[in-house]
Amino acid sequence: MKLLELLDKLEWECVQGTMDREISSIVYDSRQAAPGCLFLCIEGAVFNGHEFAKAAVERGAKALVVSEDVRGLAGKDVTVVRVKDTRYAMAFLSAAWFGHPAERMKVIGVTGTKGKTTTTYLIKAMLEQAGVRTGLVGTIETIIGESHMHAENTTPESYLLQQDFARMAEAGMDAVVMEVSSQALKLHRTQGFLFDYGVFTNMEPDHIGANEHASFEEYLSCKNLLFRQCLVGIVNGDDAHVEQVTAGHRCDLETYGMGENCMLRAENLKLVHTPERLGVDFHAAGLMDFDVRAPFPGRFSVYNVLCAMAVCRHFKVRADDIQRALDTVKVKGRIEKVEISDKFTLLIDYAHNAMALKNLLAALKEYRPKRLVCMFGCGGNRSRQRRYEMGEVSGRLADFTVITSDNPRFEDPQAIIDDIKEGIGRTKGAYVEICDRREAIAYVLSHAEEGDMIVLAGKGHEDYQEIKGRKYPMDERVIIKELLESAPL
Repeated sequence: MKLLELLDKLEWECVQGTMDREISSIVYDSRQAAPGCLFLCIEGAVFNGHEFAKAAVERGAKALVVSEDVRGLAGKDVTVVRVKDTRYAMAFLSAAWFGHPAERMKVIGVTGTKGKTTTTYLIKAMLEQAGVRTGLVGTIETIIGESHMHAENTTPESYLLQQDFARMAEAGMDAVVMEVSSQALKLHRTQGFLFDYGVFTNMEPDHIGANEHASFEEYLSCKNLLFRQCLVGIVNGDDAHVEQVTAGHRCDLETYGMGENCMLRAENLKLVHTPERLGVDFHAAGLMDFDVRAPFPGRFSVYNVLCAMAVCRHFKVRADDIQRALDTVKVKGRIEKVEISDKFTLLIDYAHNAMALKNLLAALKEYRPKRLVCMFGCGGNRSRQRRYEMGEVSGRLADFTVITSDNPRFEDPQAIIDDIKEGIGRTKGAYVEICDRREAIAYVLSHAEEGDMIVLAGKGHEDYQEIKGRKYPMDERVIIKELLESAPL
């Protein structure tokens, strides 16, 4: 592909060489540079690609895209193009390289602090029930037809995202629904195309710190970028930050929620807890009008379902197709019910910070279980404050807590547990500590009482445990199955 074709939608300046170049590939890792390629000098959290420009040229790169001066290229047969931001440029270059695949599908982007994963799976299930072939990009996986690929990031780098879009378009997908993280928006991973629908779930302080966001205000401003890059915005009208998130929007806006001013509303909520279902019934009013059986517990689940319905309304998905999708959808590690006993309820959830754990436990308490039992740990090499907060949340809301290990990474698991104990010590909550997570799961199963609601929190969809730089297999579903085979309930 011609270099000038790739640069078509960008502002640029040629500082060296000829623009009459045929490009064989696009790379942003100098180790992958090959004869005839274009090398993007991307600045990351640890490495700056500009420092590897000479190495890329020595491997055969014939064009560089830079945002600062690079040394050692004098006399080299290489074209150097300067842009303001190489990450922003990479998104447009990648879209052009893959033939602008997003233009061949309807693209739905979901952003927010909580609920992104569940909402994307709900949207996919509803659309496919109505015959709309839908790809998915998210925290757990990328799905293209029958192909499921493990995800490394919630939203992949722009080149990988455009590559996925191209595969989806080639596979005949009609639509793609994707999680859009604040980091992705900050790093321009979703530039180079327009979203047909931009979706906002909710906003709470999170992801503030080193290598994430400097402040809550920055976090908000990054979320806001989605609504300057979509045609229709579908937002939670009840969220306290909705006006800030949508300020200066360039799209048509629709609202969903439980407030009377929301365009799509949930009314007459009724909690349901039977051996067959743990969920919420409600009536959809406003833009839609029918009764809904939500498959997950809690008010936040109602918001996720409403959000998905608001999107699918634009695809003319019928009420009966929406309900059929809700009756069958499953989201790994998101309030995932594990069917092992009629006497108690066992759930697996990804809640791995205080805010998520608080919302989860508060929602489950509304179902008035005999006991609410929470098993969790905290990740190593992360904020110690998170440990204190999670310990305090579980101590206040759960009837009994089992403190265990999560992903200790390079920290001592017992030191992490000691921090959690400091937080739970601020409450009157009863607890035990069992460092080995498998043993902790065995404990909660063997000590379960009739009427209990037990949640294994923190790991969710993860099927590994990270210890000292290595990931060891650990899937809680597999552990539960093995434990029951050796010691049935």
